[in-house]
Amino acid sequence: MIKKKGRRFLVATACLLVMLGGCGSREEQAKEAPPVMAPSRDAAAAPEAKTTAETASASAKNDDSGQVAVEVEGVKLTKGDLERELQKKLATIKDQIPAESLEQARAEIRKGLVDEFVVRTLLNREIGNRKIAATEKEIADAMEEIRSQLPPGVTMEALLKKNMMDAAKMREEIGFNVQINKLITQELGGKVKATDKEIADFYGKNKDKFRKPETVRARHLLVAKAPEDTEKIKADKKTKAEELRKQLTGGADFADLAAKNSDCPSKQNGGDLDFFTRGQMVKPFEDAAFSQKNNEIGPVVETDFGFHIIQVLEHHSEQVAKLEGDVKKRIGAFLEQQKQQAAFDGLVKKLKSGANIVVYGK
Repeated sequence: MIKKKGRRFLVATACLLVMLGGCGSREEQAKEAPPVMAPSRDAAAAPEAKTTAETASASAKNDDSGQVAVEVEGVKLTKGDLERELQKKLATIKDQIPAESLEQARAEIRKGLVDEFVVRTLLNREIGNRKIAATEKEIADAMEEIRSQLPPGVTMEALLKKNMMDAAKMREEIGFNVQINKLITQELGGKVKATDKEIADFYGKNKDKFRKPETVRARHLLVAKAPEDTEKIKADKKTKAEELRKQLTGGADFADLAAKNSDCPSKQNGGDLDFFTRGQMVKPFEDAAFSQKNNEIGPVVETDFGFHIIQVLEHHSEQVAKLEGDVKKRIGAFLEQQKQQAAFDGLVKKLKSGANIVVYGK
């Protein structure tokens, strides 16, 4: 089993990475989907072959240079602006960082902001050189994409507030990402779509990712035990369970009997435990559930929780999802994302290799 994420959307800026990261609860278990990943800024900021990267001495004589944190092809980020961005980032996560880890987090965030400035500046230059624009419709569509990924109960306004961003800044960031998507498509020569052969090859090499484990859906009625129960009390409870089982084998309605007599919270659903795999239930319960025939009322089973009467409703053997429909579509989307990722990383590396980048002291 493998997971899927929301629809692919290239994100190169930290602002949107933070925002979309806040939508993680929308990630759902997918029975047939390969993982889809957003482009990595770590990869984008990897060491370049020819970039001029220098650390200025703390005793630098040039006062103007002393106020600059990083310079990319003449475009400067001042220490003041860097510090303000750093404080904004820290404010959004300060409650999640132990006091002893604050300095380390600060250093890592600062490095990330510098890397982001370098990459963003180079990408902006390239977007300008190629005259790539984002239309209002494209921005609106991308905005709706983000809105559709928000967790239930979370509004766009709340998301903006959490990330200390206003609507205008968000539109700017979304427009930038639309431009990056177009830039990457150009880098790939428009050949983004995965071929049937590529999809089939991926499926053949990763069949283990498409396995559906053996599952059982069962319902049960529990007569619970307590640690302080004497042997007499335990025997009486087992007798009660046996009597309830007789009623069930005699035609009593399982859901109704469980609702009135079970000591398990599942009684609210008529004792239904839904589907589960091996390893999720205590061993005696699992052994009984996976060995019983569908719909039969099994014998009373004792576990540490008490005495169970189990009825299996469905039993599915392990199987491998076929290469068709949704499976094929999701593999294709994943492979397309891989192509985009590789193109993004390659482009940033190329841009860095020919750029003049100077990083000044901390």
